[in-house]
Amino acid sequence: MPIYEYQCGACGNEHEALQKMSAEPLIHCPACNEPELRKKISAAGFRLKGGGWYETDFKNGKKKNVAGEKSASAKSGGSCCKGGSCASH
Repeated sequence: MPIYEYQCGACGNEHEALQKMSAEPLIHCPACNEPELRKKISAAGFRLKGGGWYETDFKNGKKKNVAGEKSASAKSGGSCCKGGSCASH
């Protein structure tokens, strides 16, 4: 489900709502309860990474694996913090 951004025309409050694409837009502002809420136009903030339909079905050649390879230290079992003191070890 997409996250939609709304802004109230009465009080200026900005609000995000997780809604189905088929859902009716929200109207009432959660801050002032006025029926002045308007949906903002914004870009989605996500990137398709890793394996899956996008990786295997829509890419070709050397463009595969956008997520990139693991670092050499991760492959060899080396420490990312050079002393083993980080929280991931």
